[in-house]
Amino acid sequence: MMKKFIIALLFLSNFSIADNTVYLVRHAEKLIIKGEHNPELTAIGQFRALNIAKQLSEVGITDIYSTQYNRTIQTARPLADLLNLEIKDYDPRNLEEFANQIKSTKGTILIVGHSNTTPMLTSLISGKVVKPIAENEYDNLYQIITTEHQIILNRFKSIPSYELNRPEPKLQSPPISHNNKSKVSHSEKQNEH
Repeated sequence: MMKKFIIALLFLSNFSIADNTVYLVRHAEKLIIKGEHNPELTAIGQFRALNIAKQLSEVGITDIYSTQYNRTIQTARPLADLLNLEIKDYDPRNLEEFANQIKSTKGTILIVGHSNTTPMLTSLISGKVVKPIAENEYDNLYQIITTEHQIILNRFKSIPSYELNRPEPKLQSPPISHNNKSKVSHSEKQNEH
């Protein structure tokens, strides 16, 4: 499955000899600590960051950008280390200026952002409408391929998002068959409610 995904990414990256290809992801799952404004990644988030590195390790990434928050840097770090690339920072408050910079850059770029900035930046670079990302959604991988004649926007999914503290689904008791109904005691019937 992973090999097919990488082959698809490689194929799409080279489609019509791209001037640049940009991959955008939201940071991976972060710790939620009351009062902490710069949290680090959870263990699941660290796993997702490794998965992103594995997914993008063969697509020819030349530049990696991240905001200056622990969660975005830690999401970008595994790929940067694997490819021996520096993580460059960008200001999420100046997305239009940054989008123009990225559009004029040749190469294959990874940008790690946030739930509120990643869709907006994807839209600014691609010129296409991008739906917002939910607060509990971490599995979007956007790919923008720019050629001389067109801009192509693809959205892939990485490993599914995992929500901590999500209520467990309630399991229903199996129905009692008519054959065994007479064997149920009066006390068991009271416990069914």
